[in-house]
Amino acid sequence: MALRPLIVLLLLSLALGGCSTQPSQPASISFDHPVRQSLLGHYAEWAGTPYRFGGVSRSGVDCSGFIQQVYLKADQRQLPRSTADQSRLGMHVPKHELQPGDLVFFKTGFKQRHAGIYLGNSEFMHASTSRGVMISRLTNPYWSEVWWMARRLP
Repeated sequence: MALRPLIVLLLLSLALGGCSTQPSQPASISFDHPVRQSLLGHYAEWAGTPYRFGGVSRSGVDCSGFIQQVYLKADQRQLPRSTADQSRLGMHVPKHELQPGDLVFFKTGFKQRHAGIYLGNSEFMHASTSRGVMISRLTNPYWSEVWWMARRLP
């Protein structure tokens, strides 16, 4: 498929353009990890979708709506709609044990929370308020500073 080399090239450029220090955690995941590849396929469908609070469609989506839609399409799993409810799912996962598909959570304000889906290699996909659906690095100083926790769904 012609899309796969493009995705690999995009991921390599993101990795090279990210933080110059090597993260001590989480552990490195193979670029061809099956869950990672599946998630990247969903990302390709949503990339660039603008942020819209309460949104759940490609015309606009927020972080918990994005997670809900990806999980619904990926394995027909119906997750709760809010970040607060999603943060109570599954089991807690230490940052150094993250695996593709784990949910990652951040405290971005006094009462604000943000969430994404871990891809491996310190990357996660999420609906950013400023840039829409995108891939970011956990090693980015901003995300490191606001890290809250991760959850693994059963």
